[in-house]
Order: sequence, then structure tokens, then C-alpha cells
Amino acid sequence: MSALRFRLMAGAALLALSLTACSAPGENKTETKSDSGPIKLALVDAQSGQLSSLGAWELKGAKLAVEEWNKAGGINGRQIQLDVFDDQGDPTVGTNLARKIASEGYIAMIGTAESAVTIAMAPILQQAQIPNITSGQSTGLVGVKSPFLFLNGPTSTTYDETLAKYIVDTKGIKSIAMITNNGSYGKGEHDAFLKALSSRGVTPVADQVVTNDQKDFSAALTTIRQKSPQLIFLGAEEVQSGLIVKQARDLGITVPFAGAAPQGTPVYLDTAGAAKAEGTIVSSPYLSNEVSEAAKKFAAAYKAAYNEEAELHGAKAYDGTQIVLTALKTSNVATGKALADAIRATKYKGLLGDFAYDETGVGIFATSIGIITNGKLQAAG
Repeated sequence: MSALRFRLMAGAALLALSLTACSAPGENKTETKSDSGPIKLALVDAQSGQLSSLGAWELKGAKLAVEEWNKAGGINGRQIQLDVFDDQGDPTVGTNLARKIASEGYIAMIGTAESAVTIAMAPILQQAQIPNITSGQSTGLVGVKSPFLFLNGPTSTTYDETLAKYIVDTKGIKSIAMITNNGSYGKGEHDAFLKALSSRGVTPVADQVVTNDQKDFSAALTTIRQKSPQLIFLGAEEVQSGLIVKQARDLGITVPFAGAAPQGTPVYLDTAGAAKAEGTIVSSPYLSNEVSEAAKKFAAAYKAAYNEEAELHGAKAYDGTQIVLTALKTSNVATGKALADAIRATKYKGLLGDFAYDETGVGIFATSIGIITNGKLQAAG
């Protein structure tokens, strides 16, 4: 072989190696479609910022489910790989992460807990045919109409219809003020609760909307106090809701507050203070770790793993992850539309109730009423 020919062949080999090394993760189609090696799932949530408590709970619930499956041998002998991505509670960051997940061989996504971020990510995940099971509850999630988007809990419509039924129909309270934020979650809660009131012929005595990042609510609360309502509806996430309650009590407002999932969490209770949050009425599909034997078992495993008490968001992520893993098992680790179809066909008895998905991607349609009593959320009598 001539020296020139040898140098040309060596150069070609080096070029091939350099192209392989520089290719983007997930570009190798053989790798992404492989039927061996770990099954790659992405978990996307706020792991930093004001909504990081949601992300921490979600991660713990999902991780617990994955570890249970891996200890039992995984799926078809393959281990499940759960990789965590921080969306910072920002839809733009979420959009960039959706592209990254699509390019790196992930076959399904767990999260997010933030409806606005999930909605921003949905078109990219739909185009990439990556099923996503979210913990958001905004009706806007259903409005996306993606066959690859599923909820692991009820929508705001269910939460707030149950709440209005208890407050208005059962307790006879009709003098109600509302304070909600202008984010995706707050707007969803505002519209759902207002619709539930309107169907009962009730008009709020005050309807205050604050910004998503607002921290001083004195003006809105002063307006509400002047109307002397019997109850105040909260449509905001945990920290903001807690701050609203704390400031309301400092202004001399003594009536009970009512809301959905965020008002049943430890962060809401800690932010408001147990005494000031006392009497809060909560609509939730998971009131406590004592609601069933399955909940007790989950809570014990959660406590053993993380040395803290389980709560709704961890339970939702656990259920959602279990549904995805069950669908992967029954579909022989399908991907794309076949996996989405398998998720939709999955009937799952979960911590939040019995899941059965319809064409909208919603699989559960019931909540219960709890009341914070002596610093703890308990089922209403």
C-alpha cells in the first residue's frame, strides 16, 4: 500500500470518528429505537424558583414508582432510566427542554406540575410523538387537544364544581369573594369556579385578580373586606395563597378561605401559618395518607425513602408514572402513537382513584372536600 493511500484511508477513518463524536445526542436512530438498554423517561418540573416545592414532590413520587419497577426487574428485563430536567417554572425554558427531550431519545415525559409550561411544551412533544402525563389541572391543557397529552388528576372544572357544591349547595354560603392570579393556573381556577357559581345563580361580591408574582395584596384584600363576604375563594399556587391568607388575617379578615390542590399542601400551611389557615376548605382527590390501604402503603414507602410525609403532588406523580410504566409493559415497550394509545387504554386503580382515560386525556373526574382543622387537612364531616 502506498504511503499516500494509507494517509487518505487514515484521514477518512478519523473524519468518520469525529462526525460520530460530534453528532447530537439522540441522532443515532439505531440507539433511540433500540430494544435493549435502559428505557429513558424524562421528568420535567421546576426544581428551582418559587414553584420548586412542586418539582421536589413530583420527583419523589415519580422516583419511588420507578424504583419499585426496577427492583422488580424493570420492563422486559430492561431498567427504567428517569432523568430530571428543571423548567424553572418558565414556559420558554420548558419549550427548549421539549426540543432537548425530543432529540435525546426519551420515549415519554412525566410532568410538569405547571400548566402554562406543559401547554408551551405540548406542540413540540406532539410533533415528536412523545406521550406526556402532566400534573397540571388547567382546562387549557384539554384545550390543547393533543393525543399525546394526559392528566394524572382532575381538571379545575372538577375541583371547583365539587367545591361550589359543598359551599353553596350544602352550606348555603352565597356571599363569596374571589382572589385569583393571572397565571395559567389562576385563570383556570377563576373561570372554573365562576362558572360553577354562575350555574347556581351566584355572583361574587368581589372578583380580584392579582399578578402571578405579586406579593403585596393589601389593595385587593381591602376591597374584599369592604364587601364583607362569608367566604373567600383562592385561585393561586401554594406560596402566593399562603401569603394572601396571612395578609388577610393581619387586615382583620376572619372568614374562611376555600380552594383546590395548593391549599391542601404543607407549603400553603407553613406559609400562611397553621392558625391563620385554620378552617380552609379544600377540594382534592387525595385528602390524606389515610384515605386507603394503598395510600398508607405509599406514604410509608415515601417516608422511608425521603424522611418526610407524602402529599397530593407526590401521589399524583406516583400515579402518573405507574400509568406510563403499565402502558409500556402492556405494549411491549411501544413508542410514539402506539404508546399513547396504550396509555389511553390503561385502566389503573390509583392513589387518587380509578383512572380511565377519555379522548380529552383526562382520566379521573372526582374530588373530595377536606377542611384544615387543628393544622391538618381532614375529610369534611
